[in-house]
Amino acid sequence: MHDHRLPRPHHDLRLAEDGVLRSWALPNGLPTAAARNRLAIAVPDHDLDHLTYEDATKTIADTGWWELEDRDERRTVFVLHGRTGPRRFALVRTRGSGGRSAGPGGLLLHLTSQQPAG
Repeated sequence: MHDHRLPRPHHDLRLAEDGVLRSWALPNGLPTAAARNRLAIAVPDHDLDHLTYEDATKTIADTGWWELEDRDERRTVFVLHGRTGPRRFALVRTRGSGGRSAGPGGLLLHLTSQQPAG
């Protein structure tokens, strides 16, 4: 997880998969309650060496590992194992008007109500 200060303060969620960092911008950070979903904006994949990159406007907010629990065309359920322990999230593709997909950037990050022990 990176903490960005520019162009506007936000966090980037980065998950290592298939030799790259899959990345999503989180304008309001990770959800802290199951009833409070957060916008997740898909951004281009990053090289793995970006995992530890910091500069004057970008710092590492958290580190750890992740495990995939379930994935289909609409959602990805995973557990983040970070500094504060495991937390289960779902990245859910939203629907646009008329039931059409909202496109690759139309995602919500949801903290699941059932959390792993630990």
